[in-house]
Amino acid sequence: MGQPKFTQQMTVAEFDKLFPTDEACKAYLVARRWPGGVRCPRCENENVYPVTNRPFHWQCSKCAKAGGYRFSVLVGTIFENTNVPMRTWFKVIYLMLTSKKGIAALQVHRMMGFGSYQTALYMTHRVRAALADVEFRKLMGIVEVDETYLGGKNKNRHADKRSPGTGGAGKITVIGAVERKGNVVARVLKEANMRTMGAFVREAVSEKVSLVATDEHSGYAGLAPKFPHESVRHSQGEYVRGLVHTGTIDGFWSLLKRGIMGTFHNVSAKYLPLYVAEFQWRYNNRNNPDIFPAAIARC
Repeated sequence: MGQPKFTQQMTVAEFDKLFPTDEACKAYLVARRWPGGVRCPRCENENVYPVTNRPFHWQCSKCAKAGGYRFSVLVGTIFENTNVPMRTWFKVIYLMLTSKKGIAALQVHRMMGFGSYQTALYMTHRVRAALADVEFRKLMGIVEVDETYLGGKNKNRHADKRSPGTGGAGKITVIGAVERKGNVVARVLKEANMRTMGAFVREAVSEKVSLVATDEHSGYAGLAPKFPHESVRHSQGEYVRGLVHTGTIDGFWSLLKRGIMGTFHNVSAKYLPLYVAEFQWRYNNRNNPDIFPAAIARC
């Protein structure tokens, strides 16, 4: 139930050797985006031919009959319509992926020498959005579900900004489900109750699951009999009962919170889902020895 071990990734020297120019980056993107051959991003037609005077551009024979359609390798990616060189994009993605607890946009701004902090923030948010996994496989086996709360302590806020109540009052709720020795799915919730938490479990967890383990939060009360559900009573000092515990998802929360508080320091509610998506994707690829091409394929 300890912290997950992450596989060693590409070194800086290996990165510089692999991507010396923008052209090398674009060739790499072509290979990862279309491993079976270039396809038209509009109609998925395989019968395309290169534009001779424009590298990394193609003409679609099918779309040509409807007025012509030329496209580049950047069309439909996060790199489209930006003036930032491809090698710079690749370096930012590399920095994000090789930082276990994430890397702040301010640090990216300093390391890359951007003229504006907003450029670094824009780029990192675009990458996080690309990494969001909305078409995941539902979790099976033994699945742990738990919620956590992010935000400053209520007592530390100014009197006019304090929220009524205790515990998670005024904080943002994040709920997660993890398959033991498998993947995690995490989402930001507007509120934590039986309706929203039950809907998340139905979205993330297969009905063929062996066990859903939670704490005693009332939001999980309606999981049975659709799911085989058991809980541990943290309020009574019970944290493990046989196979029933939430230690794995607690490990993920530890990584997320150390990243949010230790690296990013202050994340707004508006953009928190992007940061959660980043940590979810990094956790789910912790055993992937080649995480960089997997990320490029999603961009």
